[in-house]
Amino acid sequence: MILGWACVALAGDLPALYAPGHPGWKEKEFAGRTVYTPLQKEKLLLAESNGTASGLFFEQSVDLRDTPWLNWSWKVDNVLLGINEREKNGDDYPARIYVVAKGGLAFWKTRALSYVWASTEPKGSMWPNAFTSNAHMIAVRSGESALGGMMTEKRNIRDDWKLAFGEDIEKIDAVAIMTDTDNSGRWARAWYGQPRFSAR
Repeated sequence: MILGWACVALAGDLPALYAPGHPGWKEKEFAGRTVYTPLQKEKLLLAESNGTASGLFFEQSVDLRDTPWLNWSWKVDNVLLGINEREKNGDDYPARIYVVAKGGLAFWKTRALSYVWASTEPKGSMWPNAFTSNAHMIAVRSGESALGGMMTEKRNIRDDWKLAFGEDIEKIDAVAIMTDTDNSGRWARAWYGQPRFSAR
């Protein structure tokens, strides 16, 4: 489901996820709708999935030569114990944020890197997505050890891309967030802070 985004290169900062209606962000449904609720006072986005999978994405060309770091914060209420995240029926995550690089006319070359709060895969692990080898998953957090806490993350996309795909990348074309439980039929809730790119 990760590569179902239509990517168009745009410029500018990421608009606020927590703004009413999250203007600038588009919703993509894969299997029902995950409910995304902006929390203006807290400057967070609440996501609730009940056997559903839909995400919010923003199409933007980001020059990774200048701003290779992706920064964000997130919190989850629960993980999906007992699933196998390397199999299709376990390809669900209480929280994920990912970046997409389009392949131009060669649409089959579109690739994605997905940073996930894993349920069973250990922190720091990386593996191909269960549905396509053009997407790789990285477990930035895992399990129940940090449940209920707002965690701040920072990842170098260029470095991670080299590890995942064995090649350098100079720009990405979209960023997305998604909380999904459609394959397992379970329930999950998460909060996302505003993602941003930085030089260091």
